Amino acid sequence: MQDTGSTSPPAVTTIHVCVTCRSEGETDPVRAGRRLHDALAAEFGADPAVALVPVECLSACRRPCTVSFAAPGKWTYVYADMPAEGTAPVVAEAARLYAATPDGLIPWKLRADPIKRGVVARVPPLPIAGQTA
Repeated sequence: MQDTGSTSPPAVTTIHVCVTCRSEGETDPVRAGRRLHDALAAEFGADPAVALVPVECLSACRRPCTVSFAAPGKWTYVYADMPAEGTAPVVAEAARLYAATPDGLIPWKLRADPIKRGVVARVPPLPIAGQTA
């Protein structure tokens, strides 16, 4: 007999991308952060499991480009030093790994080198309403 119980859809993974990040010596009128955001938008298309959110600053200005992954009940990660060109597939794969975990903790051995090197912060999840410590 097939289980017909209801299951809730997986939580949306939010990817924040600093669109004001600028690479040192950059002359392109479109900032590196915006270019990374746009490349990620092309990478994900209309994926309903991802909310790609441009933000004005993630305060890692000395380490452009900066992104973060967040989802309800999961650790939030901030990654920096993501070059605008060529990094979108790496960031997208890391976001998919993040989405597949119950707590947001991506096993170290599954992380691509730019993700390993780019960790800026890991922030604990906010408590769930009604949950006690």
